[in-house]
Amino acid sequence: MTQPLEWQKSSFSGAGDGGNCVELAATDDAVLLRESDAPAAILTTTPTAFAALIRAASSARATHSPPTL
Repeated sequence: MTQPLEWQKSSFSGAGDGGNCVELAATDDAVLLRESDAPAAILTTTPTAFAALIRAASSARATHSPPTL
């Protein structure tokens, strides 16, 4: 039996259950992303690719330049 996904809301989404929030869930081999106002639309990627995206976004934030992926 498959365990239900445990979706986590982004810390940048603010408090409460409403609003536009980015949510993330993880399995052993995938990272899933969705927007709270469209939960049926799920983006799936690998942990390696997701980590690269986060590193690029963090680097761009620190330098204020567009990320290079």
